[in-house]
Amino acid sequence: MTPRILVLGWGNLSRGDDALGPLCLAALREQLPATLQDRVEFLEDYQLQIEHALDLIGRQRVLFIDASLSCPAPFEVTKLQATQDASFTTHALSPQALLQVYQDVQGEPAPPCTLLAIRGEKFELGEPPSAAALAHLKRAISWAAPWLLMAC
Repeated sequence: MTPRILVLGWGNLSRGDDALGPLCLAALREQLPATLQDRVEFLEDYQLQIEHALDLIGRQRVLFIDASLSCPAPFEVTKLQATQDASFTTHALSPQALLQVYQDVQGEPAPPCTLLAIRGEKFELGEPPSAAALAHLKRAISWAAPWLLMAC
């Protein structure tokens, strides 16, 4: 049976603050009580792809997690709506475009989706996450852990 909650984090652990999505996902996985593990699926990738629309099937709620250069520090939470945008034609989709793909393929609205964007500063290849980004990550986890427990 498909877990009703999906937590989808993306980024590259080798590109400095781009690691924030996967690091947050890993922390949430570790903090989730064993009794709730069967209700949540954690999925990590380098970027969103069209194929991720299939991962939304059968979900009641979805939390997307990514690093961001444009959100205010320490993080920003946004309720997502399906939108076809310019990312639809690139190798990586925005979460909004992914929801539009889901809607187009499934013929129904996507489940309620939330984006947790964590402020990053430095995305250089081979660099570790910055101290500022790690502080933002800690605050984002403090928001996301209760969200996840309430969603379950």
